[in-house]
Amino acid sequence: MSYDLVVIGTGPGGYVCAIKAAQLGLKTAVVEKLSTHGGTCVNVGCIPSKALLHASEAFVAASHALPDLGVEVGKPKLNLKKMLEHKVKTVEQNTKGLDFLMKKNKIDVLRGVGSIAGKGKVTVKADDGKEQTVETKNIVIATGSDVAGIPGVEVKFDEKVIVSSTGALDFAKVPDSLVVVGGGVIGLELGSVWARLGAKVTVVEYLDTILGGMDGEVAKQFQRMLAKQGFDFKLGAKVTGVAKSGKGARVTFEPAKGGEAETIEADAVLIATGRKPYTEGLGLKEAGVELDERGRIKTDGHLRTNVEGIYAIGDVIAGPMLAHKAEDEGVAVAEILAGQAGHVNYDVIPGVVYTSPEVASVGKTEEELKKAGVDYTAGKFPFTANGRARAMLQTDGFVKILADKKTDRVLGVHIVGFGAGEMIHEAAVLMEFGGSSEDLARTCHAHPTMSEAVKEAALATFAKPIHM
Repeated sequence: MSYDLVVIGTGPGGYVCAIKAAQLGLKTAVVEKLSTHGGTCVNVGCIPSKALLHASEAFVAASHALPDLGVEVGKPKLNLKKMLEHKVKTVEQNTKGLDFLMKKNKIDVLRGVGSIAGKGKVTVKADDGKEQTVETKNIVIATGSDVAGIPGVEVKFDEKVIVSSTGALDFAKVPDSLVVVGGGVIGLELGSVWARLGAKVTVVEYLDTILGGMDGEVAKQFQRMLAKQGFDFKLGAKVTGVAKSGKGARVTFEPAKGGEAETIEADAVLIATGRKPYTEGLGLKEAGVELDERGRIKTDGHLRTNVEGIYAIGDVIAGPMLAHKAEDEGVAVAEILAGQAGHVNYDVIPGVVYTSPEVASVGKTEEELKKAGVDYTAGKFPFTANGRARAMLQTDGFVKILADKKTDRVLGVHIVGFGAGEMIHEAAVLMEFGGSSEDLARTCHAHPTMSEAVKEAALATFAKPIHM
């Protein structure tokens, strides 16, 4: 069998690339080692975690927010089994949807582990050991990433007591205490789920701030909000050991800048220190595909590797490990292969932390602008001054807009607040078209909405806000 394109991996980048290629008339096949499509994101990442985040938020609302709104339902009772069933059902609906899309777009699905067998050849090894080799004009590597672990520390995951993000989606009962190693997006999201359901959560982070890489002011304010929700933070802490202890586990750490070691005992430990590109067993070395110093596949501005006919997208290449970044790259590659001008604007890729409240960001942070020597103006507006936020008891947070001081072109937008992940997209559209803070401020926003805070922040950037 011969194809125009074979995509190895059907996570968000891979399946989107395959669908777009098929839509553009390319004879396409995908190789997937799992029984379902969607990769980490759909099966054990983005989708199931959002199901639990939403469900746990509803539990907290019933406990605290509803009575303040005059809705008395009595003390809510947690049915964790039912909540986890909701998560499973959500995942199944998504994976079945991907099966349908593969059939609809006439994409051949090859089940097994894929590897490059030479120029224009991909070998697929099935679970039963049988192999087949197919020929293709082009190959796209979209194998995603795996749990990184802790550098220099041996961690034995049993996914019950010492867990990765996968195990943290499936605790049999709510742990009384949970240590989260890593103060990034994954750790804070999953920590939030179990904190809402009753766990005492302690975050141990190597850096002096959570959400490393996000805007400093946002991270600082957000940490205070999580602390009010019961989170405890050990920042600037280097973990030196993680091991089982009795029915639970213990985490040993010391100040990153030197000092005495400290140990925390907990019912469970979540290792959320990031992810690493999954490139093992792909035959990259034999094919001559170059990797960078962090084990990622090197690509050029058109997502091509150094080997003709081999492309790579998503978590296996440089850039933020985000599903939507991989999707955009998948579309770009498909368009390039079809003779079109596929392109990804890496300056306008939003990032969202799906906690409560949410944190959303697109573009540059203040720290990045200062480091680059860019003269900028900042405008802020708090949700405490927003009528809709008051009506919904969702006044935590603010919107901050950063614009070039000379041209007023918006360079970055950062939001902490209820629904931030939805509000960030008007900023992304604005920035995609090179818009200014005045453009945004003069765009009529419906009243009353949370999004009016975005307009007011834009007004604060080039002039003055109306409602503050």
